[in-house]
Amino acid sequence: MYGTTFFAKVARLKGVWSAELTFVVNESCIRCKTMDCVAVCPVDCFYEGENMLVIHPDECIDCGVCEPECPVDAIKADTEPGLEKWLALNAEYAKIWPNITVKRVPPPDWKEWEGKADKLRYFSPNPGSGD
Repeated sequence: MYGTTFFAKVARLKGVWSAELTFVVNESCIRCKTMDCVAVCPVDCFYEGENMLVIHPDECIDCGVCEPECPVDAIKADTEPGLEKWLALNAEYAKIWPNITVKRVPPPDWKEWEGKADKLRYFSPNPGSGD
């Protein structure tokens, strides 16, 4: 009768979820931005930059449905070691980039960027178009 989306939105509205764990988007998303995660997020906590997405840590309800959807393995639980700088980046840019709730076509060259290391140097602080 009621799906995950319904319960996630009620939890968000009522403020009954835990903020102790969140998911973050790391550098694997840079220049890939496939947006499969956006299609499954029950609380619309993704925000769009010019060449990557971020998760708003205060809006994420820790359901984890986005993590396996990412074909480039760019979404991780913030409890994994070495993600502190990515948590900070996600939190900072989620406040200024537009919300994205609808999956769009990824960049045409995203496969060329999949698996490349050290992509932080390609990070753009510019906002995306959002919804």
